[in-house]
Amino acid sequence: QVQLVESGGGLVQPGGSLRLSCAASGTIFSIYVMAWYRQAPGKQRELVASIPSGGSTVYADSVKGRFTISRDVSKNMVYLQMDSLKPEDTAVYFCNGVLVTKILMAPSVYWGQGTQVTVSS
Repeated sequence: QVQLVESGGGLVQPGGSLRLSCAASGTIFSIYVMAWYRQAPGKQRELVASIPSGGSTVYADSVKGRFTISRDVSKNMVYLQMDSLKPEDTAVYFCNGVLVTKILMAPSVYWGQGTQVTVSS
């Protein structure tokens, strides 16, 4: 079984910064891609950024130049550094992973429980 656990959300003023962390644990064989999604009230969940193994990072246009996704492969961790935050960044942020477990030996999608980010003065 795999768990993705996010941390680092909170309340921040416009222009401020936050760093989200996601720890993947369990019977992981390999990780294809890790990503961050977000969902604001009344809106659909959207991709914020993704980082595949051995590939290029992808960012939503709305966060390019402000957010940075990174991974620590040895620790099965993924991070999202969020700078120059805006009120429209307010949402629940979800960690997402496409992983292969030692049990299934096939790629499956996993989600964290989400962490709230609120940007407000």
